[in-house]
Amino acid sequence: MDARPFRSVLYIPGSKARALEKARTLATDAIIFDLEDAVAAEEKANARRLLAETLAATDYGPRAKLVRINGLDTQWGRADLDTLAAARPEAVLLPKANSAADVAALAGLLDARAETAETRIWTMMETPQGVLNAAEIAAAPRMAGFVMGTNDLAKDMGCRFRADRLPLITALQTCLMAARAHGLVAVDGVYNAFKDTDGLRTECEQGRDLGFDGKSLIHPAQLDVANDVFAPAPDELDLARRQIAAWEEAQSRGEGVAVVDGRIVENLHIETARRALARAEAIARLEGES
Repeated sequence: MDARPFRSVLYIPGSKARALEKARTLATDAIIFDLEDAVAAEEKANARRLLAETLAATDYGPRAKLVRINGLDTQWGRADLDTLAAARPEAVLLPKANSAADVAALAGLLDARAETAETRIWTMMETPQGVLNAAEIAAAPRMAGFVMGTNDLAKDMGCRFRADRLPLITALQTCLMAARAHGLVAVDGVYNAFKDTDGLRTECEQGRDLGFDGKSLIHPAQLDVANDVFAPAPDELDLARRQIAAWEEAQSRGEGVAVVDGRIVENLHIETARRALARAEAIARLEGES
């Protein structure tokens, strides 16, 4: 997994021309162009055509671009791929992935088209079966990332929404561990109350502390909070630099550990420090290019 930032991953309806245009100017690290939940059944065909034309003609800069297609078990999924292939999507987001076989089926369809030879696969982790099979899904061909679908997951589990998300913690951590075991990006689920900035910040902080790379978002008003919370803080970067300097000095003396602020610093801490600095540099480059 590289340092490319995924602090904010914003859903944009594939059927809304104005929203597709506005997305070019938004401070989001990644965009999910949605053909599934955000598009009514009678608009599916029009939405996929509009999105294919837009992706082929529009520069979205350095933002990561994912297209959430309809499931392959629906009447729309394969048509989504047929129409979008010419636009050479960067990644396809598969909803309701339950097993590695679901990913392999999508990979086979992508393999069959020269235009999608480089297209990666992300999966929505939003069913109990999918969570239980997270490790095999993460290891499937073309896989690049997970997006947690916490609304659907909570519905299927029959659990209640709580501010601490305790009923979902096992599922969140299971998917996160599977993603990390296979070098995938892991993005936390949406926060539904898009006007509740304080609640969003609290949930972003929880997701960050668990280890997620960023937050999926349903409204542009949520971008600033997610970008702030999931970026390395100035004091974190300062500590990282001091840890690296102290450890390198210790290494020059033939020692394997250093001490910073009264705490032992070992090689594992240096890996974390360097990752934080690389992430900050990647964010700076992204913001400079946007």
